[in-house]
Amino acid sequence: MLPKREFCRNFCFHLTTNSSVTYRLMAADKQLTPMMAQYRRIKGELPKDAILLFRLGDFYEMFFEDAQVAAPLLNVALTKRGVVPMCGIPFHAANNYISRLLKAGRKVAICEQLEEARPGQLVKRDVTQILSPGTHFDERMLAAEKNNFLAAVYGVGKSFGLALVDLTTGSFKCTELETEAALLAELERLRPAEIILPSEAARLHELLNSNFPILNGYEDWVFAPETALFTVRDHFKVASLDGFGLKNKGAATGAAGAVLHYLTQHLRRDVGHLTSLSCYQASDYLTLDIITLRHLEILEPLHRDAAKNATLYGALNRTVTPMGARRLRDWLSQPLADAKAIGCRQNAVQTWMENVSALEQFRAQLTQVRDLERTLGRLSAGTGNARDLAALRLALEQVPMLRSILAGLPTSGAGNGLLQEAEEISEPSLLGELGSQVVELPDLIDQIARAIADEPPLALKEGGLIRDGFDPALDELRAASRSGKDWIAKLQQDEIERTGISSLKVRFNSVFGYYIEVTASNLSKVPQHYIRKQTIANGERFITPELKEMEGKILGAEERSIKLEYELFLRVREVMLARLPEIQQTASALAQLDVLGSFAETARLYSYCRPQVGTENVVNIRDGRHPVLEQNLSEERFVSNDTQLDQQVQVALITGPNMAGKSTYIRQVALLVLLAHTGSFIPAAEARVDLVDRIFTRIGASDDLARGQSTFMVEMSETANILNNATAKSLIILDEIGRGTSTFDGLSLAWSIVEHLHNQVGAKTLFATHYHELTELAGRLPRIKNYNVAVREWNDQIVFLRKIIEGGTDKSYGIQVARLAGVPKAVIERAKEILHNLEESELTPEGNVRQQARHRAERDKLKKLAPPPQLDLFGG
Repeated sequence: MLPKREFCRNFCFHLTTNSSVTYRLMAADKQLTPMMAQYRRIKGELPKDAILLFRLGDFYEMFFEDAQVAAPLLNVALTKRGVVPMCGIPFHAANNYISRLLKAGRKVAICEQLEEARPGQLVKRDVTQILSPGTHFDERMLAAEKNNFLAAVYGVGKSFGLALVDLTTGSFKCTELETEAALLAELERLRPAEIILPSEAARLHELLNSNFPILNGYEDWVFAPETALFTVRDHFKVASLDGFGLKNKGAATGAAGAVLHYLTQHLRRDVGHLTSLSCYQASDYLTLDIITLRHLEILEPLHRDAAKNATLYGALNRTVTPMGARRLRDWLSQPLADAKAIGCRQNAVQTWMENVSALEQFRAQLTQVRDLERTLGRLSAGTGNARDLAALRLALEQVPMLRSILAGLPTSGAGNGLLQEAEEISEPSLLGELGSQVVELPDLIDQIARAIADEPPLALKEGGLIRDGFDPALDELRAASRSGKDWIAKLQQDEIERTGISSLKVRFNSVFGYYIEVTASNLSKVPQHYIRKQTIANGERFITPELKEMEGKILGAEERSIKLEYELFLRVREVMLARLPEIQQTASALAQLDVLGSFAETARLYSYCRPQVGTENVVNIRDGRHPVLEQNLSEERFVSNDTQLDQQVQVALITGPNMAGKSTYIRQVALLVLLAHTGSFIPAAEARVDLVDRIFTRIGASDDLARGQSTFMVEMSETANILNNATAKSLIILDEIGRGTSTFDGLSLAWSIVEHLHNQVGAKTLFATHYHELTELAGRLPRIKNYNVAVREWNDQIVFLRKIIEGGTDKSYGIQVARLAGVPKAVIERAKEILHNLEESELTPEGNVRQQARHRAERDKLKKLAPPPQLDLFGG
């Protein structure tokens, strides 16, 4: 048997100026040890950036640069034999170490021994898989509610192609994006675990490097549309890609072809379960940029220590399967922009709400389906085991009942909620359509049920996978093994009786096989035909020719039965793979049904209403509530508020003190509009939410230290993006614009921005501000209306009522808020003295009034300000 660790001889090395070890071969390949020659050949065939884990007995070894890179990442000792750096990890704990390498962004090649070690012979070895951060199946690193995407990005002219593959679910999709901002927003939404892009695309590397650390350059020619076209067509065995929506989309085709090439050629992965490719259009969805996704906390909280349900996703997630949870993330971060599609989802939610018992039964049954997508992914990629087949069977067994529940739902009666002429939802309903995509596979269920044991082991090559009675040949081998073991048991009893040694035992171990063990006190009774094999502390071990003969039969039968079980498992797996597209379709439909059921459950629990959807640029919400805060408030009742934005009220200016609820209110409106576009019901008494094309937000203040930008620079950059890209169909949320600079500069900018939004952009806008002077705009511009957050004063204290009411306010209540925040009393009293002084009229030495109070003078000047030179493009 080969030693546990084998080393190369005849190597020498030299140290470079940066102390990294390099080496060169001083002798011909024939002078290498056979094992190191094998290592060198395998390593030379791998991607240069892959760390090779080379199986030697009970360890995976790493040599040379691989060892130097991996040792500190894995926190293991870096050793060497002679001049060769090396480190190793135990194979039984390898998954933990591999996870560390993947988290560090490294690729890992696993080289296994393909046969048992035999003395004096080189063990056959080969790479069984190459893992990367975006292509692994490690459940400890995967989040059940998130996809693990590998992305490819390719630029052609001003367009960017983006392709995404999740090997764990079989999802494969692509799109084209017209701007860098749109590309960054989509990548931020999807957060791929790994991104590949052309090696020579310097601008792309620079653009993505700061936000997406795991970037891998790949051969440029692979991305070329003419090359990628053949790659994609060959994978799907089609003559044209028009059916995938890729006609005249060179950038998307380039990205799709590159990601397939990377998986199959670079990582040597089986991608047979990528059975479909969808090409989606950004125009089909409501646009949410990076800033809006973050500010509204749609998927992730702004603060890492926030509770899980502190996001819109957390508040809405009542899905019962991991695949439903992943689909919900998609729907919330990519809301619909089509009223008819929104109405279809609303109808489905309403149907569930009107049939609560069916909803509860459906969700309870659906729980048993579990993560069908990832179960399929593991089985398809060859990493699945018999337990995955058992889980697949359990999932498919739920399908008939799920279909029966769906079939029992009414097919009409839910109004479409649309405000469009003769816009009726055509049959079948969305629930009916999804139900028709859920396929029953009784033959596959029967095959798995007959073949796979109820509780199979995790390992595939240790036996116990296949039921008795499934295969006659396996039954025969098992019978031989069992009869042999019965013979062994009978032998022990016969030998006890023959020898008179009551303590005699027939035992087995992997070194000697079967043997007879006799204690020291009974050695005198041992028959002459026993052959001594080993002396132990309290006795001796013996064998007999008959025992060895039967051992060969038993072990031979066991070995052959284990091998046959694995072959039978693979046959059942092949039967499953033949039905893969149907099962994937079923999984996708069930994921969507799960989200629709989750929408209905949330609406039922929190009394959501069905919003009407139109195209006339109206947002009219009565008693709207914040979908996240409403669920998290425990000490006080959430106060609902109305919102009205239409042809008469385009810009709502909201004033009031800090902590009163201005920011909460404007975020609330944005979230309700977004929710309505997903097809969900919303937390309100009544609502009409017409389609918007984008939601823009400018909320909060933060420095961008990485780019050397101050708070005010970040604020102005985000504002510029809004002013340059918003349309009359957009919804804009602005909070405290201008506060990052001096009062006069900030007020001037805020005033001008509001005028521009009113006259030139025409977007529905909620503008929260401390600049009370801006309330003068309501008297100058026809579609601006003032609102404030109601506050009550009592004994020099303030009480926040959280109610948005019409009209402006001149009071900031800053000192009262400072008191609530715990500012020392002496500071508060001094501030009140200074404020009183500032508010007094300035006096001459003789005691006469010199001029009006400053804030009143400022108001008078603003009233006399000339109108802006731009015409009001939206005036009647």
